[in-house]
Amino acid sequence: MFNTLLYTKKLEAVGISREQAETHIQIMADIVLSDLATKQDLKELEYRLVIRMSTVMGTMLTLFLAIFTVLQKFA
Repeated sequence: MFNTLLYTKKLEAVGISREQAETHIQIMADIVLSDLATKQDLKELEYRLVIRMSTVMGTMLTLFLAIFTVLQKFA
C-alpha cells in the first residue's frame, strides 16, 4: 500500500483542503484495493493452473503413446 498520510500532506501543501485531500486519498485507496489479488484468489489460480497443466500433460502422454504404438506397427 502507499503512504496515505504523506499523500494527504502533499495535497495539503499545494492548497488542497484537508477534507478534499482525505476524499482524494479514499478514492485512490478504493481503486488500488479493488485491483489487488487476495491469497484466496492466488490459491484458486494455482489450483486452476495445476488442473490445466495436468490435462496438458495427460494429453501429451496419450499422443506420445499413440505415436509410439503406430511406430511399433511399422517396425
